[in-house]
Amino acid sequence: MRSSGSLFENIALAHVKAQGLSLLERNFNCRFGEIDLILREGNVVVFLEVRYRKSQAFGGAMQSIGSHKRERLLKAASLFLQSRPEFARNACRFDVMAIAGSAQQPDINWQRNAFEAC
Repeated sequence: MRSSGSLFENIALAHVKAQGLSLLERNFNCRFGEIDLILREGNVVVFLEVRYRKSQAFGGAMQSIGSHKRERLLKAASLFLQSRPEFARNACRFDVMAIAGSAQQPDINWQRNAFEAC
């Protein structure tokens, strides 16, 4: 499954780079889990969760991020910012990129500001 995840993270990364974002870190791991892509858009640090669903049968990729996952992402982002103090004062946002379809013809739904830190 990791190779499939990496494939769709590559698609997501190419998509956001084409939109002018730059990569800060990929697959940031900590005790709260993993943040797929950490990017920079101007002075904003963007934490991007990439979700792939081959089928919408059990809900789409966007619906797969519940409150527990959001909480873990917020905690992981906080640890990233503590580990990289040069970004601690930057504005941050949490995006979700839902990808459906195939790698050859991906259907990309990029939700900027998908949720907020409370």
